[in-house]
Amino acid sequence: MGVEWKNNIDIADALERVADLLDTQDAMPYRVGAYRKAAATIATWPDSVAQVLAAGGEAGLRELPGVGKSIAAAVAELVRTGRMDLLERLEGQTSPEGLLASVPGIGPELAKRIHEALDITTLEALELAAHDGRLERVEGFGPRRAEQVRELLAARLERNRREREQARSHVHEDVPRPPVGLMLKVDADYRRRAADGELRRIAPKRFNPSGEAWLPVMRERVDGWNMRALFSNTALAHRQKTTHDWVVIYYEQDDLRGQGTVVTAHGGPMDGRRVVKGREDECRAYYAHGEAEHEAPHAGA
Repeated sequence: MGVEWKNNIDIADALERVADLLDTQDAMPYRVGAYRKAAATIATWPDSVAQVLAAGGEAGLRELPGVGKSIAAAVAELVRTGRMDLLERLEGQTSPEGLLASVPGIGPELAKRIHEALDITTLEALELAAHDGRLERVEGFGPRRAEQVRELLAARLERNRREREQARSHVHEDVPRPPVGLMLKVDADYRRRAADGELRRIAPKRFNPSGEAWLPVMRERVDGWNMRALFSNTALAHRQKTTHDWVVIYYEQDDLRGQGTVVTAHGGPMDGRRVVKGREDECRAYYAHGEAEHEAPHAGA
């Protein structure tokens, strides 16, 4: 028997890997979407999925939103044995060369050269090589082709990310969201605990060729909201060197799900302060209200 998988994030990562492999093999979109939706549910589920399985069996797993019979069986297999037959079969069917050749402009021969020269096996690793200059050292590549690969991969991986987020949420602007004060509190808690080494770290797929578990993840329940916070690991964050500044916060309450990104403002009236992107006006009002309260005792002196 393999090592048991107890952690929701790791289980969700395995399901997302299945979705990615199905996508590269041109599987039906509804099937790809089903695995992404199940992964999103499990990643943000407040209780241990392993405990759900232990208490209610596969029937208990099927009560989770988006987890049907076949996915419940796959999750149960992974939790109990540390293996998922479907994932292993898909990985066996998709060679590294085949995956690399699925990128427009990279044919079978070039894909083979990339794999042999750089030992690249994932699109995330290919994206990193296209950014750090290694790809340009492979015969058949130059700066222009590397730039094309960067643009194509950025679009493809961003599309995959959006699909995952759509599976997580159908939140619109008029749907209730956590107040910015709460988002900023979670952001502060996350950065403090990450700096103190209190949080579990995961190994992200993108921009992480060594497979190092460097990305801290925090889950909290605050004021009725389930929160999950982690540093941004996008291409833009790496280019801006803000992977330890931008914090992505996923939130959930009942059927409401969404996300926000908290960053340090540069310039303007909130220079140096933490701001929820897209909600700058609310943050400005929040800080102004806080300053007014702080100064209130002096006003009547």
